Amino acid sequence: MEYNKIISVTGLGGLFELVGSKADGAIVRSLEDKTTKFISSRSHQFSHLESIEVFTVRDNVNLVDVFNAIKNSSEKLPDYKDANAVKAYLQKVYPDMDFERVYASDMKKMIRWYGILSANNIDFSLPANEELKAEAEAVAEEKPVEEAEAKPKKKAAPKKKKTEEE
Repeated sequence: MEYNKIISVTGLGGLFELVGSKADGAIVRSLEDKTTKFISSRSHQFSHLESIEVFTVRDNVNLVDVFNAIKNSSEKLPDYKDANAVKAYLQKVYPDMDFERVYASDMKKMIRWYGILSANNIDFSLPANEELKAEAEAVAEEKPVEEAEAKPKKKAAPKKKKTEEE
């Protein structure tokens, strides 16, 4: 299972693996109980974990940076239900986090999600920088399309034939 396929669904606790998508929703598999089900996009919103950022006192960082700090820490993981213990833990593990702008409920989610991801042996990593650089270079090397080629010319309306009565 890859980190880039893990999503959070509003209104549902836990994390899910994105199995497939449809026009009106997604097929997901719970990482906790391994059940697979369809989730409607009319009732829920989906967030990829790789796109979630966390407020810090400097620039915002990706959630994976917080997960890696937790992974590399020697501190014992607190119970995610205890908001004060979670905040104290994150102040030790990731002191750059902006604790005034990050809600206690979000900090609790980070700890819970870390537990779920580590229980499923998911590697916390984003796509390699080399892949991103290669994509950026490929886009940069494309030649700009001439304006005439970019916009198709409009055809002129056919001229009316003059009749003999005019």
